[in-house]
Amino acid sequence: MWFPLGSVLHSLWEGAPLQTLFLLSAILLILAKYLQKRRSHLNYPPGPPGLPIVGNFFQMDLKNPQKTTQKFTKKYGNIYCTHVGNLTFMMVSGLPLIKEVLVNQGHVFIDRPKVPVHFHVIKTFGLVMSNGQAWKQQRRFALMTLRNFGLGKKSLEARIQEEARYLIEAIREEQGQPFDPHFQINNAVSNIICSITFGYRFDYHDAQFRELLKSLDDILHLETRWECQLFNIFPWIMKFLPGTHQKLFKEWRKVEIFVEGIIKQHKEDLNPEETLDFIDAYLKELSKDNIHSSFEEKNLVFCTLDLFFAGTETTSTTLRWALLYMAVYPEIQGRIQAEIDRVVGQSRQPTMDDKENMPYTNAAIHEVQRMGNIIPFNVPRVATVDTTVAGYHVPKGTVVMTNLTALHRDPKEWATPETFNPEHFLENGQFKKKDSFLPFSIGKRVCLGEQLARAELFLFFTCLLQKFSFQAPPNTHLSLDSDVRVTTSPVSYKICALPRAM
Repeated sequence: MWFPLGSVLHSLWEGAPLQTLFLLSAILLILAKYLQKRRSHLNYPPGPPGLPIVGNFFQMDLKNPQKTTQKFTKKYGNIYCTHVGNLTFMMVSGLPLIKEVLVNQGHVFIDRPKVPVHFHVIKTFGLVMSNGQAWKQQRRFALMTLRNFGLGKKSLEARIQEEARYLIEAIREEQGQPFDPHFQINNAVSNIICSITFGYRFDYHDAQFRELLKSLDDILHLETRWECQLFNIFPWIMKFLPGTHQKLFKEWRKVEIFVEGIIKQHKEDLNPEETLDFIDAYLKELSKDNIHSSFEEKNLVFCTLDLFFAGTETTSTTLRWALLYMAVYPEIQGRIQAEIDRVVGQSRQPTMDDKENMPYTNAAIHEVQRMGNIIPFNVPRVATVDTTVAGYHVPKGTVVMTNLTALHRDPKEWATPETFNPEHFLENGQFKKKDSFLPFSIGKRVCLGEQLARAELFLFFTCLLQKFSFQAPPNTHLSLDSDVRVTTSPVSYKICALPRAM
């Protein structure tokens, strides 16, 4: 017997639980929106076909996203699109197109996207994820305050040199035995931004600070797990389900509580006549009566966390890659040490003034950044209006990623793209800048900590190689494989730091 379709649907609707109806309605809405999107743009960038709702989620290699990206780039060219849930991602490769989206159309791709797993925690607070006038105010204030507390000045250089001495002593305590340098380097680098934001450094044996650094590490690992990626597709469902995304949110809350505690202490100790650090400066800004200001305590928490995360993770990870490459390429390490001995000697610490006279060391640091490729797809942007890139229609809301992996391994730009080779940054023995080297990005949202990071990399690296030679433990093969996390870091390793003969 045949029944009218309307009667069948009515019966199903009447008998289904409310939760099922809600879920079914949501799926149908997303499916309709997906189909509408696919029909509405005839001149859309190419890309792999995907499934409704989940898009290309199951085509992504979460353990090695760079592998997936390079495969798609090879197949679809320097601009292609993928879809995950309600988000459209456009990957751009090649220096001309990267400059097109980040510089020439920098005003179009100026904002950060509202990726659900980030938005759930950060909303639009802080320096990294904020947009519009709020971002301009927070970035301008952060740059001004960093400069006031020594950015680009001798005072900050002295602070890095002092921390380098603490780091050298911590490594000397290992007595040449195999050790994992992850924690010591993390602590040392973090102490520089902590001294600017909190007003003090932390001892390497401070249990509370160790826990904070562990939470930082956990966050970077957890965010790449499949549950967190699934949260980006079904946030309204996943937020009620158990999984690593819930642990991610707990770790975020732990670091928020840590910063809130430091802010509370600063409030109690605040001296209106004296500004000692970033938090002091921000609290004084909060006291101003400006109804159009984006300054509020929640923004202070996340601006501080952004400075802490960004000021720790990228530089620390680069230095870990650096020590690993030195152990794997002892002949390069020897050339760097010979340059240090010739220019600096052993009676004093290296200074930023030495950098100009140490082209090989400078080239080696740049090569570590190129090969380490810490942020392979840059920090994402989003199109604020409909636009055109390379002749393709790019609708408002498209998330844009720039393929720094392909740029930093382009055989047209680098003589030996897959090999660690400082000569890439040398010409006739002198250091040479390369346009195709963009570890700090370019354009309006270029990394605001670039100057600090460059100083830290040079001073920490040269101070360590001045005092130690790094090598693999006996009968050990060191791997150059990378770990799966938000940043590209080396897999955990142990090396020996042998004191150099004075």
